[in-house]
Amino acid sequence: MLIRAFQQGDARALWEVFYSAIHVTASADYSPEQVEAWAPHEVDIAKWTSRMQVIAPFVVEDLDNKIIGYADVQQTGYIDHFFVSPEVSRQGVGTLLMRKIHETATRRAIASLFSDVSITAKPFFERWGFNVESPQTVVIRGVKLGNFKMRKTLLTES
Repeated sequence: MLIRAFQQGDARALWEVFYSAIHVTASADYSPEQVEAWAPHEVDIAKWTSRMQVIAPFVVEDLDNKIIGYADVQQTGYIDHFFVSPEVSRQGVGTLLMRKIHETATRRAIASLFSDVSITAKPFFERWGFNVESPQTVVIRGVKLGNFKMRKTLLTES
């Protein structure tokens, strides 16, 4: 596996990872209506591409150069996206991404990492030392979904 920065031309493959992670992996914890609201069948690829350019994720490729996961960390420490293709779940892709996030946060002297974490991803984030700050309900395309505001402190004031 190779981890690299987002590049022009990655957006469609990132959408496929996002879509499959939600429709396959997260569907165990969310209803079909919630899954479809979160990752609809139809996508405005121009809007999606713009979003990916803004968050500038790290991208994981397999040995055949197929994108199999991606995640980002913003200057504030916010992790906006963290998705792994269900075809490679539990094969180290998430670990590789989380290590990259931590390395980047350390280099940037980010005090804490935080995210809005799905029911599905909560155990993974907990294994990495994130704690639930609060459960929350978000509304996407008029549909309510439960998730968790989670945080991990990296730097403490002396």
